[in-house]
Amino acid sequence: MDPVRNPYAPGAGQRPPELAGRDREIGQFNVVLERVARGRPERSIVLTGLRGVGKTVLLNSFRSMAIQRLWGTGKIEARPDQSIRRPVAGALHMAIRELAPRHRAPDRIEHFLGVLKAFAARDPHAPKGSGAGTAQLGIDVPAVRGRADSGDLEIDLTELLADAASVATDLGVGIALFVDEMQDVPAADVSALCAACHELSQTGGPLIVVGAGLPHLPSVLSASKSYSERLFSYVRIDRLDREAADLALIAPARREGVEFKPAALDALYAAADGYPYFVQAYGKVTWDVATESPVSAEDVSVAAPEAEGELAVGFFGSRYERATPAEREYMRAMAVLGDEPVPTSRVADELSRKPSSVSPARDALIKKGLIYSSERGLIAFTVPHFGRFLRSQPT
Repeated sequence: MDPVRNPYAPGAGQRPPELAGRDREIGQFNVVLERVARGRPERSIVLTGLRGVGKTVLLNSFRSMAIQRLWGTGKIEARPDQSIRRPVAGALHMAIRELAPRHRAPDRIEHFLGVLKAFAARDPHAPKGSGAGTAQLGIDVPAVRGRADSGDLEIDLTELLADAASVATDLGVGIALFVDEMQDVPAADVSALCAACHELSQTGGPLIVVGAGLPHLPSVLSASKSYSERLFSYVRIDRLDREAADLALIAPARREGVEFKPAALDALYAAADGYPYFVQAYGKVTWDVATESPVSAEDVSVAAPEAEGELAVGFFGSRYERATPAEREYMRAMAVLGDEPVPTSRVADELSRKPSSVSPARDALIKKGLIYSSERGLIAFTVPHFGRFLRSQPT
């Protein structure tokens, strides 16, 4: 069929043509937006799940919902070993710029921007005297001294978020700060962010943090602040059930006048296993292979090897290439033991090594986001079907 009309969109964080199976989460966020706008207490939100389940897509959808309600929004993507001070400053600058045209007191906006400038200037990684902490923000007002500029991120972030919430209160709306890859926020910064959110929850300021990260993110937050278990509403994002996976394929195709035979949907669900990224990947190649509607199981069988080849290079292979030889050896040992979380002691046994001698490889893989500790003593792949991919590769 015409590849130009192909409706499927496998991509990192790219919204699929049909956001199927996420009605419950979207409904929950609508309630949060409404409650916060009305001054009701509400917890910030954390989305967790494996790679490829659509966390970033949902995060972006939530942001669109907030924008539609005239909220101020900003988004950052956390990176290991990088302070969130400047990214948060940039995100809140964007949020306030969205609110500024509707604010009746320009001096209030100018004052906040001065606080924001002072906050960003205290970035410990910016070269002294370079102004790099604020130059990228494009803030051309004088810095306000004595507010959010102590150099202690916990104090500064608490004051900055409180001031931002105050600006939103003037307009009867809220501010939403979206944090992707939240498990990569440095430990000290996680603690500061939790403390700031805790203060906001007590004062009722209309500002929420919406984070997304890997399955071990709740334990990262809990290790930082014990009250984080009560501070955030945790939402686990998982694979799609059969009905939602079928809808993700059927609805976009029907808009192009194309149907699927039931056997084709059976084959596609078996191949994709309900993971949204895989649904799009197999759907896209199957569309290109099929010559006519309705799409058949034979079309899927022809398309599957090509789709698997593309996944092997772009989805699995790119991650595998990031690992060192020792880390690859560790992952292959995990794969031999199966696809469920496995004890670290069994991985060491599989490698005929002492647990202490393989722990550096394990820790490095966790830091790279390739595996995670599902609970104490257990590890698993962050990427679905990664074990199957490794077992198919030559040793």
